Amino acid sequence: MPLTVPRAVPYGGRRAAPPARTAALRLLVLAAALLGVLLGGAAPASAHAALTGSTPAQGAVLQKAPAQVSLSFSEGVSMGDDSIRVLDPKGKRVDRGKLLDLCSGSTVKYGTGLPPGLPDGTYTVAWQAVSADSHPVSGAFTFSVGAPSKSAAVVPQQEAGGGLVGALYGVARYVAYAAFALLVGGACFVLACRPEAARSRPVQRLVVLSWATLTASTIVLLLLRAPYTGSGDLVDAFDLGALKEVLGTKPGAALVSRLLLLAAAALFMAVLFGAYARAGEQGDDKRRKDLAFGLGVGGTVVAAGLAATWAMAEHASTGLQTAVAMPVDVVHLLAVAGWLGGLTALLVSLYRDPAAVSGTAVRRFSRLAFGAVLALVATGIYQSWRQVGSWRALTDTSYGQLLLLKVGLVVVLVGVAWMSRRWTGRLGEAGAAAAQEDAEKAVQEDAQEGAPEPVPVAAEAASETAPSPERAAQLARQRAAVADARRKRVRDADPVRYGLRRSVLAESCVAVVLLAVTTVLTTTEPARTEQAVKDSGQFAEAARPVSVTIPFDTLGPEGKGTARLDLDPARSGQPNDLHLRISRPDGAARDVPEVRVSFTSKAKNLGPLQAAFKHTGTGHWTARNVQLPAAGTWQLSLVVRTSDIDQVTETRNVKIS
Repeated sequence: MPLTVPRAVPYGGRRAAPPARTAALRLLVLAAALLGVLLGGAAPASAHAALTGSTPAQGAVLQKAPAQVSLSFSEGVSMGDDSIRVLDPKGKRVDRGKLLDLCSGSTVKYGTGLPPGLPDGTYTVAWQAVSADSHPVSGAFTFSVGAPSKSAAVVPQQEAGGGLVGALYGVARYVAYAAFALLVGGACFVLACRPEAARSRPVQRLVVLSWATLTASTIVLLLLRAPYTGSGDLVDAFDLGALKEVLGTKPGAALVSRLLLLAAAALFMAVLFGAYARAGEQGDDKRRKDLAFGLGVGGTVVAAGLAATWAMAEHASTGLQTAVAMPVDVVHLLAVAGWLGGLTALLVSLYRDPAAVSGTAVRRFSRLAFGAVLALVATGIYQSWRQVGSWRALTDTSYGQLLLLKVGLVVVLVGVAWMSRRWTGRLGEAGAAAAQEDAEKAVQEDAQEGAPEPVPVAAEAASETAPSPERAAQLARQRAAVADARRKRVRDADPVRYGLRRSVLAESCVAVVLLAVTTVLTTTEPARTEQAVKDSGQFAEAARPVSVTIPFDTLGPEGKGTARLDLDPARSGQPNDLHLRISRPDGAARDVPEVRVSFTSKAKNLGPLQAAFKHTGTGHWTARNVQLPAAGTWQLSLVVRTSDIDQVTETRNVKIS
């Protein structure tokens, strides 16, 4: 019988990748691209504890050296004896090397002592800590004794949690989140939606691979924890002493607990894909129901425990209402896993074994996903209120902007899910049977059109010459191509499942983006904290020179003119230079008998503080070393006298950093 070579596979060529593999590759490329954009752009991670104040203040100029340096934070932090370092103008460490715990009530404050008799000059304070939600935070600022001077102090240029270690830690976090969702959601899909999937090799591989990935990423996070919060050197990941210290911290305990729970999850999978699957094959409904009940209860406990390892060490473990926030966070994570992980399991089933996916299974998952969405909305509203706090913070902070993006993605995902629900409604049992009949007819037509048939073993053995290895390989490729062609005919003969598969794939792509945004959101400073730091004023923004132009009219002869004031650098706690220039209406410089400038802070109840002017040229006065002790809004008062009796006072508000 002559050999017919299908046109889809040229002689000696490679067969095309099956649709399932092609779709998986597309999804993988999309995930990698999103990881690069979102996680790459998020490093180093924003800290969740923020420095809200210090004594001495940033940039302050003191008459004598302080006895200690203290730092205040927006939330609880972990610090050690080397967490606060004070360097003199030559770069030598001068602090006593002992951490002082100055916390009281809700105030989070730490410090370090200084020896007496420190010389004049500019001192640098470098600090590093780990916030209560496990993220590292660091920074540096200066203050001066006597007068500012040059400084040779060198502080780390890389923020804590940045660099290569920070990037690897961020990727491992994303992988852990994704693996958790696939593990829990895949198992939930088998138990609650499609029990026969316990015998499905693709679904089994999905769940087992998710378990292995979550285990591996957890070990990586545990090893990277020490360099991530400390030195930033990748080699320190293998420092056993540092690893021992990590195990004594809250994040370390959470990661170890996760590994122990994953051991229990391995036992769960062994029963699910072993005894439970065999009970289904043997038709033992009673045993399968008993196993399903036990697996449901035990699996829920293990899944909740895994979710709690995130809740106990991250956002929910600090801030407002932690006793409520942590259980809410567990429910939120389980809802995400049930929806997105179950969605992935459904996608795998639709691509690898579409004919076996019944309408009943899809409708069960539709109901499960609807409940998960309701839980996500309820818990998400609470979490948003807790972390954002105000409508203004939604647009004025990075956290708020990311949260709006996440909400938009959820809306898109729900819209695509609605399309999937329409396909689900068409996937009834009668429709499924008709589709299967059409698929079988398509295969028969394909065979009648001349598709090659396998050569009987006896006939091949009876031939005078055995086929060469190249010929055998060619035959194997051709048989695989024919099988792929038949699968395509089955797919085309089942348009309902094909439409559902496309819709679920779109859902999965949006879910990948949503998970990436969620991971970046967990490494971003909460809006409440960012807004509190902005409102505090001390570390909110860099100093900027202030320029004010004030027209005046003393109502006397030649009483009109313009005054321009320049304050540089307009920073509290250090000397500022104030320049005042008076000009005529035509712009020419002019002198006046008297000018006075004072500053008053009504919020701080300070002032008026007079500026000591010196006349330095026609229409030009200069005041050196103008000291404004606090940041915020100050009222500048200008008094101009153009004759013995003609005088005017003008006021303006200026912002001091």
